[in-house]
Amino acid sequence: MEFALDQTFFAFVGLLLFLALVVYLKVPGMMAKSLDDRADQIRNELAEAKRLREEAQHLLAEYQRKRKEAEAEAAHIVATAGREAEMLTAEAKAKTEEFVANRTAVSEQKIKLAETDAIKAVRSAAVDLAIAAAETVLAKKATAKVQSDLFKTAVGDVKSRLN
Repeated sequence: MEFALDQTFFAFVGLLLFLALVVYLKVPGMMAKSLDDRADQIRNELAEAKRLREEAQHLLAEYQRKRKEAEAEAAHIVATAGREAEMLTAEAKAKTEEFVANRTAVSEQKIKLAETDAIKAVRSAAVDLAIAAAETVLAKKATAKVQSDLFKTAVGDVKSRLN
């Protein structure tokens, strides 16, 4: 068998030298170490992602709980405001009715007072007219002695009423 030193042989020798150099320089160990480091890094990233996901779920649950509480509080506030508005409306209506009743009563009192004053004025005018008419009649028909007697009688009546 004869060794042919052709290109295939030199390529094979170059491959063997390359593989020997790779093994001598511990490239497979470095590659394995690099792959292990990369796997550890991926594992750590996955653990961190899982932790962040759990934290995000916890925050989501907390915010949903807070949102529900806020909605319940808002509903309570709206209900309270509605009740207060109804109470204020009823109170305003009652005060308005009371005000109208008071104003009506005051107006009725003023009307009664005006009626009383008008009746007094009419009576006073009637008395004044009757007195004037009586004076005229007495002045025309009465003599001086009758007038003097009437005057004395009237003065006596006034004095008796004062005492």
